[in-house]
Amino acid sequence: MPLMENAMPHLKRAVTAGTVAFMLPALAMSHAQAQANAQDVAAFYKGRQINMLIASAVGGGYDAYARLVGRHIGRYIPGNPSIVPMNMPGASGTVAVQHMYTLPKEGTAFAAIVPGGITRPLYDVHERIKYDFSKLVYLGNANTEVNLCWVRTDAKVKTFKDLFANELIIGASGEGDSTRDFAVAENNILGTKFRVVQRYKGVRDIVLAVERDEVAGLCGTGVPAMMVQRPEWVAGKGGGKMLVQQNVRGKPKLTDAGVPRTGDFAKTPEDRDLLGFIYAQQQFGRPFVMAPGAPPERIAALRQAFTQAMQDKELLAEAAKMNLDIDPLSGTELQAIVERLYATPEQTVKRAINALVYKPPT
Repeated sequence: MPLMENAMPHLKRAVTAGTVAFMLPALAMSHAQAQANAQDVAAFYKGRQINMLIASAVGGGYDAYARLVGRHIGRYIPGNPSIVPMNMPGASGTVAVQHMYTLPKEGTAFAAIVPGGITRPLYDVHERIKYDFSKLVYLGNANTEVNLCWVRTDAKVKTFKDLFANELIIGASGEGDSTRDFAVAENNILGTKFRVVQRYKGVRDIVLAVERDEVAGLCGTGVPAMMVQRPEWVAGKGGGKMLVQQNVRGKPKLTDAGVPRTGDFAKTPEDRDLLGFIYAQQQFGRPFVMAPGAPPERIAALRQAFTQAMQDKELLAEAAKMNLDIDPLSGTELQAIVERLYATPEQTVKRAINALVYKPPT
């Protein structure tokens, strides 16, 4: 035994040296492969253009975030391709995603979609959605969101509590969009009296409708989007004001300023959790996605480029001037959130489906 004990240090050193000697060629090969991939990616993208599909109308918050990213991300993609924005609103992002699937799966197209498009397949049992949003490749998220309801300052409804006794007419887009779904869920879960008018293309059109007094308010819209549309409403100096945070946790600054949270009005913990599930899309307020099928090295390059663009000083300075919050998630983080969301128990999903059926208040 003493001989073995005396030999152990020498044996350990020999094993360690052998392991290192074995690993060095592998590390060198790995580094060489990474360099080769980077060169291949740069060669592919050099002189090309990438189509950036925007699943919202021109002039809204989603459009502002998408174009901001589009102006900066190209510098961080190997080969520096040009980014060409194309607005394709409709069907909670499905129109843009469907078009993206018709393009070659080579990493030359990505889309800035609305978060309701990601959650819609969970709820929509009547309409067959051709493309599985859970299988998309997520490049990243520009900011997390806490949506709010906004009302005209001369509306009969002055506080969220008033909505349990008084009707409020709001403008909205279609099913799957937060401007419609959140208010509908609150009607069914909390007992509010939102009357939802679904005929508007986007937030910009709804804001104009509020100002024309066609409707008295809008929901499912956060501070960043409203800063693009009507910053005076955010400051409390215009014709509209914040009514409630459509969220369980809310933004501390808004809560401290006296803007209530809908989650606080839930009658049971189960109802509060259900609201949280329906509001989950706010975790990925400004998602950017690709269709599956592109070469892995190009996906990795675009994900890295997105992360780097979100840290770019010029982008951050421009965002500050535009009053846009930048609170990003990486592509892998966003992908994990979506996967967890799609693993939600069936019972909860069924309750959410029922909660999103609109019944006009009586």
